Amino acid sequence: MNPYHKLVQDIEELIRSGKGFQLGGFPIPEHPPVPDDAPVVMIFSPHPDDECIIGGIALRLLRENGFRAINVAVTQGSHPHRQIPRLEELIPACRYLNFDLLQTTPTGLARIKPDVRDSDPEYWNNAVRIIQSMLTTHRPKLIIFPHELDQNSGHVGVNMLLHDALEACGPDFSTLTCESEFWSPMRDPNLMLEISSRDLGDMLTALSFHVGEVSRNPYHIRTPMWMIDNVRRGGEIVGKQGGTPPDFLYATNYRIGVWKGGAKSSPFTEGQFIGCHDDITSILPLG
Repeated sequence: MNPYHKLVQDIEELIRSGKGFQLGGFPIPEHPPVPDDAPVVMIFSPHPDDECIIGGIALRLLRENGFRAINVAVTQGSHPHRQIPRLEELIPACRYLNFDLLQTTPTGLARIKPDVRDSDPEYWNNAVRIIQSMLTTHRPKLIIFPHELDQNSGHVGVNMLLHDALEACGPDFSTLTCESEFWSPMRDPNLMLEISSRDLGDMLTALSFHVGEVSRNPYHIRTPMWMIDNVRRGGEIVGKQGGTPPDFLYATNYRIGVWKGGAKSSPFTEGQFIGCHDDITSILPLG
C-alpha cells in the first residue's frame, strides 16, 4: 500500500475509534503534595474545559518545577441550566491534573463579552475587582489567558478582563503574561512549548471529564492533531521562515510578556522553543 494512504487511513481509524472511548470516570491519580509556599501559575479559563487545552505550560511547571497550578473558572458557560453541571465536570478534571480550582462566583461570571465592557460598566468593573483580588492574593509568577483575537467572544472578553485587572493592580504588581490560542491562531506567538505524550494523554483524560461538552463535539479526540499543527505553524512563526523547526510532535504556541510598571513588554528578542527536556525556568524570567 502507498504509505501516505496508509498514514491517512490509520489516523482516520484512530479518530473514529476514539469517539467511543470512556468519558470521565477515571480514577484520580495520587499526586505529590504541593508546598504552601510554592510559586504560583494561574490559568484564567473562559470556560470549563479550557484548562485542559491551554494549560500545558501550567502542567509542566507543576510537574517539573514544583509550582502550584490554579485554574480560575472565569465563567461556567453561558447556559444557566449547565453552569452547575459544568462545575461538577470541572472539579474532577482539575483533580485529575492536580490543579487547584477557584470560582469567580458560585455560577461564574456569565457575561464576559467585549460588548458588556461598554454596555454595562458596573457589571464589568465588579468582574475586574474579582480578578484583581485573585491576582493580588496569589501573586502568580505567570498567568495564562487567551489572546485578544481568539475568535470566541468569551475568550476575547477574558483577554480584556485580564488586562483591565492587571492595570487595576497598580504599578507595583508584576507577573509574566502567557497568552494562548485555540479558536484562532496568533500572528505573533513567541514561544513554542513541547508537550510530552504523557502530559497530553493526561490532559485528554482530564478533558474527557467534561462529558456534556465533548459528547456534543468530540474535540478532545482532535486535540492531538491541533497540537501537531501547532508544530507546523510554530516552527516558522515562532522560529524563522525557512528555518529548521525542532523535532517536536506535540506543542502549544504562546505569547509571553512581562507585566511590570503597569505595562507589558516582551522578554525575548526572538522566538523561543522549549522542548520536553528543557527547564522552563531557565528560559522564562520567572524569578
